[in-house]
Amino acid sequence: MSDAVGDAELTAASEFAGVPDGFQRLWTPHRMAYINAGPQVLRDACPFCAAPGKSDEDGLIVARGETAYVLLNLFPYNSGHLLVCPYRHVASYDQATAEEVAEIGALTQQGMRVLRRVSRCDGFNIGMNQGAVAGAGVDEHLHQHVVPRWSADANFFPIIARTKALPQLLGEVRQAVADAWND
Repeated sequence: MSDAVGDAELTAASEFAGVPDGFQRLWTPHRMAYINAGPQVLRDACPFCAAPGKSDEDGLIVARGETAYVLLNLFPYNSGHLLVCPYRHVASYDQATAEEVAEIGALTQQGMRVLRRVSRCDGFNIGMNQGAVAGAGVDEHLHQHVVPRWSADANFFPIIARTKALPQLLGEVRQAVADAWND
């Protein structure tokens, strides 16, 4: 710490956390859960089986269907990164029922429509990583990624610093998407 900055200035600055002002911040506190968990994230319980038993706010759920539901990714690539999951614990797409596949597709389409309205994104990356070897962080429970993209969303942070700047906290994004879901 520089001698030019005293304890009073640090205390005063700490009171402004989360208050909009003229400063730009790289604010990703939700990533600490991922960092602290180590290489086998959420290994003790399936997060996609646990989420529907929580409140929508606590589970980051934005919409619930009959056989599938939509939630925000706890470790998003971009702000608004959705996951579409069947309630049933199945590992791969070929194990899903016709009803689950149809609802996953319908929820994905609705998620795209909502994200276009809420975030004004320019496009999407949509996909599933099937199995750990294919990059699935939770490989035992099927989930489809819906990642909103903007024409200028790629910069040096993810490429060089392996850091992603997210402009909104997860709770704010969840609320905006959930509020717009049935509009």
